[in-house]
Amino acid sequence: MSQTEERIDSKKMEHSSDYSSHDYDFEPIERIRATVDLTKEAARAISITALEAVREGAVFMGVIGSRGQLINPFSHIDAAVWTEPEVPESMIEAAYDYCEELTRREAGNFYHSFKYLPEMERRAICAYYAFCRRADDIADGDYFDSFPGGSEDSQESIEYRTNIERLSGGKPVLERSAYNEKMSQLFYYRKKLSTCFGNVTSTDPIFIALKDTVREFGINRGLMDDMISGMEDDFHRNRYETFEELYSYCYRVASTVGLVCIEIYGYDDPIAREYAESWGVYMQLGNILRDVAEDADRDRIYLPLQDLAKFGISEEDVKKKKELLNHPGWKPFVQEYLDRAEEYRQRAFKLLPLLDKPSRYSPAAMAAFYQSIMRKIERKNGDVFSERIQLSKSEKILLAAYVYVRYRFLAV
Repeated sequence: MSQTEERIDSKKMEHSSDYSSHDYDFEPIERIRATVDLTKEAARAISITALEAVREGAVFMGVIGSRGQLINPFSHIDAAVWTEPEVPESMIEAAYDYCEELTRREAGNFYHSFKYLPEMERRAICAYYAFCRRADDIADGDYFDSFPGGSEDSQESIEYRTNIERLSGGKPVLERSAYNEKMSQLFYYRKKLSTCFGNVTSTDPIFIALKDTVREFGINRGLMDDMISGMEDDFHRNRYETFEELYSYCYRVASTVGLVCIEIYGYDDPIAREYAESWGVYMQLGNILRDVAEDADRDRIYLPLQDLAKFGISEEDVKKKKELLNHPGWKPFVQEYLDRAEEYRQRAFKLLPLLDKPSRYSPAAMAAFYQSIMRKIERKNGDVFSERIQLSKSEKILLAAYVYVRYRFLAV
């Protein structure tokens, strides 16, 4: 049995059918995260009814401005939620339009794999992508997410980040003001997420569409909470000692994505969940290797330090970036890293025949793009420093055409 298979078998014991039994799920830090909620009672002072929103003309504003910019069709509503149980269909459609346009503008290669999905699945995937995109923009960028009535100076926000910091151990790896702001932002982002599973509805178009997607496809909240937790992990650590530690991070920020996506794609065999977990790990391993230089500039090293040390590579060597190409251990390290990633790729590709046939193209295209990038890295002997490893436009078109024909029309 390979190391990957042993790892997957051990993970089977940690997962229940609702994906909520990771070994860290019952730790105090996860209990704090899981209790973030926005109830009808707590929302009275910051609520607006759906009918009031309609009267204010929210549904008629559209999502593209006169200069072609993406605009929130409900941005003029100065309230975080409305308390009516149902949202008018026209508002749900406007919310989906917003998510799809955001995805088209920001998802790049991913959008081209999404657009061939059946309409319902495509709209749902775009809503989920928008949710992930904005969380990442908050955590790793300068996007400021609006939550009417919320503040980083509120007592509940302060208590949340204080408890998370205490239980995470050690000081944050961000500057204090940035840490406070981003943790507060993600705290309120969790509140918005809670509305997808509660008796109030967010006025954020992403969460209007996501709530409809959750209802339609029965998506588990724990998977999306875990993804936000992965974003928070980046505020508390910037090194990973072992591959086991890195695997847990990959699960949170990437495998949870695969597990949500397959609920939308559709499948019959429960083993698809195991393969979806591998799919996420495989793509995240690709991201980590491709972005070594960019991460080093931000004092982040995701490559497992024990694995690097085995080949005589230190943290300082990684920070030297292009000079690392001359290190005798770099090429063999990269080859071992790629071999490990290949094991996850082989498991990930076993997912495709288990999915509903009209949905196979989307994950197949994403996995194929990453496979091609990994091969380029191997051909370049691990040179991820001279230029960003990516596919040319012609390479993307040819690969997309091949995958489309194979997974939409041929038996696999």
